[in-house]
Amino acid sequence: MKHTIPALALSALLALGIAGCSDSSTPSSGSGPNASGERPTTAATRWQNYERAVEYPATTAEDAFIAMRDGVQIAARIVRPTDAEGAVVAAPLPVILTINGYNSRLIGDVLPSTDFFVQRGYVHVFVDERGTGSSGGKWESFGEVAQADFLEVLQWIDSQPWSAGRVGTWGPSYMGITQFFAAKHQHPSLKAMFPIVPMGDAYRDIVFTGGQINAGFIPLWVGLVNGLGALPVAALQENPLGGVNVLLDHVTQSLLAFSAGTVSEALLGTDKVYDGPFWRARSPLEVADRVQVPTFLVGGLNDLFQRGTPLLYEALKDHTEAKLLIGPWTHLEGSFGGGLPADGVPSLDAIALQWFDRYLKGMANGAEQQPDVTQYLYGEERYVIEADWPHPEARAMTLHLRGDQSLSAEPAQAGEASNLVLQQPLNGLCSMSASQWTAGVIGLLPLPCATDNRITELLETTYTTAPLERDLYINGPIQANVWVSTTALEAGVVVRITDVYPDGRSQEITNGILTASMRAVDDSRARLLDGQSIQPWHVFTEAARQPLSPGEIVALNVEVFPSSFVIKQGHALRVSVGASDLPHGLPPLPDLVRGVAGLLTVYSDADHPSHVVLPVVDTIPAP
Repeated sequence: MKHTIPALALSALLALGIAGCSDSSTPSSGSGPNASGERPTTAATRWQNYERAVEYPATTAEDAFIAMRDGVQIAARIVRPTDAEGAVVAAPLPVILTINGYNSRLIGDVLPSTDFFVQRGYVHVFVDERGTGSSGGKWESFGEVAQADFLEVLQWIDSQPWSAGRVGTWGPSYMGITQFFAAKHQHPSLKAMFPIVPMGDAYRDIVFTGGQINAGFIPLWVGLVNGLGALPVAALQENPLGGVNVLLDHVTQSLLAFSAGTVSEALLGTDKVYDGPFWRARSPLEVADRVQVPTFLVGGLNDLFQRGTPLLYEALKDHTEAKLLIGPWTHLEGSFGGGLPADGVPSLDAIALQWFDRYLKGMANGAEQQPDVTQYLYGEERYVIEADWPHPEARAMTLHLRGDQSLSAEPAQAGEASNLVLQQPLNGLCSMSASQWTAGVIGLLPLPCATDNRITELLETTYTTAPLERDLYINGPIQANVWVSTTALEAGVVVRITDVYPDGRSQEITNGILTASMRAVDDSRARLLDGQSIQPWHVFTEAARQPLSPGEIVALNVEVFPSSFVIKQGHALRVSVGASDLPHGLPPLPDLVRGVAGLLTVYSDADHPSHVVLPVVDTIPAP
């Protein structure tokens, strides 16, 4: 893994003031199976505002139940506009469909977006996925039986007198993920999608990032689904006895059989800890090639699906109309587009209205000409328009982790010091990462460590550049190649990227985590930039597991999730390497036992050149 630095590139980096981070002498838009070159576009370079007046003064809602092929009753909440006399509008209208795993009766009437759309001439249909809310059957979290239900839901909508036969799907999180499994059926009435903070890869994005259980969000999420499923309001009102049966199904099948069983299997380290058919079937990226309708994707730089949402855009953009907006959001903030409108970017409701008006109502409103990719830049603290994702002008820059804890383009030399980290599972509890991986919940607390990583860094080893002499713009996925050994039989490694302010504050931007024995990668699926791997693709199967021996030195290719940020002049870039990131990652019990109380050694020498590969862009878009 030795690296040669072109002389011209080294000179340029020395001018930047970071003592030489290696890059290629020829800028490239990337190569390899997942790399993206520049694509033709007619998209605008600035956002155009879009507004349309309310057509109807009020709305009304009613419940319905849809019989599935096996007799299971799926609950729906139908919100329709009313006229000035309070009468329900009888004319057929385009339909916005939201399939959720919570409880339509409890959320459908309180989301402000519902009335926003309906009062402008839409019917909004909320549907409880099988085994959730007031729907009968067994919940299996986006399982294949539920996915088949989504086609029957579309067929049912088509048959209703209030439907104009044109459907768009909308919603955040769970309600964004289900859109892909509805679209895979290619039903002719489905015309557009607007998924907000959706998942791409169930295993890698969220449940088992780096081979470790997400101990922050997953318990909250499973508890929310099952808790709201304990209140089947619509089913109880429709038929009290039937409602009781729905509740019993939720408790015995969804909670005890599926939820408790899946979680316990994960904790105990059984088959569910490995990637395979169970997780593939629940990953929207697996069906993205079957999505044929215009899709507007919304993601967040600190979202739960920070990794997956831009990958979905990349998977769609070459075969259907696709656009991507990434804000400075955690999952909660991103679900509602917090802070918008800003920097010329409209509110999410305004963007979605334009999208649906174009593709469901046929209005020539210029939705397709809005910017293809809009990203928030940390450091600049503003939104910018870019041509594509990944950035077509990004070039690879390599920074080496040095034994003196500097971060430099100059490779490590023979005899440089290594650094020790105590292996324990609790670090990260007070960090930006903790906020991100609890969907933003912990971030609601006034904790100083959410904006200053120095407490977390006390139990890590850090590598820092000199203060930069000019701004450094990084946009895309990052790879950290770290050489380590352990005194234990297992190790977890977390790599954080932080912005170090002149006053010493260290602001975490993004991170990645990996269990050492799960380090095997499939090079054919890695993303390359200028010939270097910048986004590894770990296999995460039982057959690919590579057990560790105490003292064995191994190279870990850690996937650091994509971001977009500028390290300003006078600031420094820091790479921090630690052994845990709770609640982001908690090893399954067997791995935890094998790795606890060990000493992790991070190597930085000529034979073990630990380094990071960064996607650097030369030009920061003007305001």
